[in-house]
Amino acid sequence: MAHDRFDRFLIFVSLAAIIALAAVIRANTPASAGHDGSKDLNKALEREMNYRARIELINKLYGPVETLRKDGHKQEALLKLDEINRLYPGEAHGHILQGLILWEMGAADEAVSAFVDGVKLNGDYVDDKSPLSRRADIQRLVNEESKSIAARSAANPGNSSLSILLQKNNYLKSRLAGGCE
Repeated sequence: MAHDRFDRFLIFVSLAAIIALAAVIRANTPASAGHDGSKDLNKALEREMNYRARIELINKLYGPVETLRKDGHKQEALLKLDEINRLYPGEAHGHILQGLILWEMGAADEAVSAFVDGVKLNGDYVDDKSPLSRRADIQRLVNEESKSIAARSAANPGNSSLSILLQKNNYLKSRLAGGCE
């Protein structure tokens, strides 16, 4: 069987097509797709681990403050909280705890401001699914204080601090309703 130039060309093109087809099939197999998926899985796992570590750190840092608050030593808890907030100024949990303590002490206006500061730093505190959620506490404060703040603001329309407080209360309402920044 004699192979002329045209036959060799056809054999070459056929081999090239088979190799290209094999490469395409190999690129689309589930094993290679799983490899890319494992990168996404690793990133998700890393995010989850960072989040869990953050929660553990928060519990460790703010545990003594929670204990003082629950034992009724609210002034001491606020002092300890002030120390921690100076060390970690961008941490929202301190503001949320401050809001709870102030509210328990009867300073609802200051509590609203503290909750707003905390929620602005980290929206997880109004998310039901978050382990950090303080949604129920924030909702209770907003529900109890909305009428009082609105009435005081209407009675004193020129009072800028009351109008700011009303804006902060409305911000919390908006975030609780699912609104974003």
